[in-house]
Amino acid sequence: MILLVLASLLPLFRRAERPQDAAAELVARALTGDRRAFDDLYRAHIVGAHRLLTRLVGPTPDRDDLIQQAFLEAFRSLASFRGDAAFATWLHRIVVHTAYRHLRRQPVRAAELPEDLPSLAASPEHLAHQQQELGRALGYLSALKPKKRIAYVLRVVEGMSLDEIAVLVGANAPAVGQRVKHAQRELSAMVERDRRRQEPS
Repeated sequence: MILLVLASLLPLFRRAERPQDAAAELVARALTGDRRAFDDLYRAHIVGAHRLLTRLVGPTPDRDDLIQQAFLEAFRSLASFRGDAAFATWLHRIVVHTAYRHLRRQPVRAAELPEDLPSLAASPEHLAHQQQELGRALGYLSALKPKKRIAYVLRVVEGMSLDEIAVLVGANAPAVGQRVKHAQRELSAMVERDRRRQEPS
């Protein structure tokens, strides 16, 4: 049941946008010192980057600080962007690495839910149940090691291919597949453990 929650409720954070890459000219201008060009890149990609980060680390209050860290890193390393991939892909790789560092330092606390959580519930009772299930889902995710959590979220929630994830996390596709498989196994074990605990004795 909770695995269905992971697939159905976590997308309430909304899927991270993957805009068509029209950034080559802006990058070229930014590299000449045109700060306005980087500001334009920021405005074009902040929503998608922020949503992706939220999917990876959960609705932590640190999200705004983390996304600013990611964009600062992107600004400082812009010269390394070679254009062999879309700018959004290059930026999302930085976002993923930012999320990984954060999760290693401070795993997400499952009790933290976004204040702006969009609701599919038809009543306050359904909304309360929805938030309870989402909190439980986030709790399970928080128990995973960061590499497994990130691979699982990118695969199951974001719907990325193993090859796409491999580019973002700096690993090969088989390694990513193993992380997803292990995460699925661990989540299933957690769900089964909690189901047994809730059974009447």
